[in-house]
Amino acid sequence: MRPHQWTKNVFIYAGIIFDGQLFITESFIRVTLAFVLLCMITGSVYIMNDLVDVRADRQHPRKKFRPIAAGQLPIPLARAAAVILPLVAIILAIPLSRSFAVVLAFYLVMQLLYSFRLKHVVLIDLVVIVLGFIMRVGAGVLVVQVAVFSPWLYACMATLALFLIVGKRRQELLLMAEKAGNTRVTLREYNLPLLDELLRISVVSTMLTYLFYTVEAPSILLAGTNLALVTVPFVWYGIIRYLYLIHVKGEGSAPDEVVLRDRPLQISIVLWGIVCIIILYLAPIAANAPAS
Repeated sequence: MRPHQWTKNVFIYAGIIFDGQLFITESFIRVTLAFVLLCMITGSVYIMNDLVDVRADRQHPRKKFRPIAAGQLPIPLARAAAVILPLVAIILAIPLSRSFAVVLAFYLVMQLLYSFRLKHVVLIDLVVIVLGFIMRVGAGVLVVQVAVFSPWLYACMATLALFLIVGKRRQELLLMAEKAGNTRVTLREYNLPLLDELLRISVVSTMLTYLFYTVEAPSILLAGTNLALVTVPFVWYGIIRYLYLIHVKGEGSAPDEVVLRDRPLQISIVLWGIVCIIILYLAPIAANAPAS
């Protein structure tokens, strides 16, 4: 179920964070419950992927050690878990929000289509993954009453997801060389010039959309000021740091694994989070405090 990859599901908190509801107990609990259910769905999807790709994974230098490919997890047990977990998650999501339950079901269907067909279609495989990230953000908005939410956040999520997945594809292609098509069929349709061009496009798009978000999003504007611009250097540094890791250090792991290992990247994310909290929650309190 790859719990380390559940870090991608934290984007479900974006809605309450940027709407100023992070410290509202009811909103936080509802989104946290939604996060757990989303992890159940994504975990079951990883099981399905490993079941479908078991033969290809056995030829991969790293994936061959996954429990199903290595024969450590019985296939019948994995199949049962892949069916039961998503059903339980969707049923439990209904009392939380019917719209959220629909999103979970749609996400599951989309991932099933991806596992069995869409991941073998060049470029569409990238689009499906990007949609999955956008749906994570949307899922968090659906379980609470978000007063102000900017479409620019969806744009930021889409461009960031494209940047990360293209970087991962590029490193897979470099790692496997001529054997790349044996582990992922679409890698036969990609080459380094194309992936490098897509990487450049996604990098610039991510930087610009986040910059526009800090200027245009009403939820992070304070009394006509643009304090959120202070967070831009942290985001830009994080992007540049990731490029450094894949181009100079030859980092070939998934983005979530890179984040869990690279200290400078972790520091930039933590500092970005601290500055965002100050701007969103502490600055308004200071601004509204009566003068002594």
